[in-house]
Amino acid sequence: MVYKIRIILDAEEDIFRDLEIEAHDTLEEFHNAITQAFGFLGNEMASFYTCDENWKQDEEIALFDMSETGSDVRLMNETFLEDVLTEDSPKMIYVYDFLNMWTFFVELADIVEKEDGRPYPNILFGFGELPESPPERKFESENSAFDFDDTFENYDDLDFDENWN
Repeated sequence: MVYKIRIILDAEEDIFRDLEIEAHDTLEEFHNAITQAFGFLGNEMASFYTCDENWKQDEEIALFDMSETGSDVRLMNETFLEDVLTEDSPKMIYVYDFLNMWTFFVELADIVEKEDGRPYPNILFGFGELPESPPERKFESENSAFDFDDTFENYDDLDFDENWN
C-alpha cells in the first residue's frame, strides 16, 4: 500500500508538501523524503513524535539513540510507517534540527494501491517556500490550577543554608 501524506510547516503562512510513500518504508526513509522535499541537507538530528488528534505529543521516535546507556528510545530505522501512522492515528509531529526546531505536522490523507512503474517516495505537490530561518516557537504550558506565584511567599523559612551542598 501507498500512503499519501501532507507535511505542514508549523508557521503562520501555508508551507506544505504532499508526499506518497510505501507503507512498509521505515521512518528513516520517510525522514529522508521530508528533508529532500523541503530542501534540507539532511545532516541534522530529527525525531518523529506520535500524537493524538489534537496534536498532543506522545512517544518519540529518534533518528539516533543519543543516550549514554542505550535507552529504550524507538529508532526510525527500526520503525515502519504503517506501524505508527494509521487510519486510527493519522497524525504525527516531525522535528528537524533541534537547534533551530523546524517543526512539522504530518497527517495521513489517503491509503491507495501501489502503481506499477511509479517510483516511491514521490512528491505529489508542494506549496510555499521554506523561510531562511524557522518560525519562532512559543513554549507555553497549558493553564494550571496551581499558582506558582503564591507558592513561596516567605523564602526565609526554606533553610537553604542548612541543606546547601
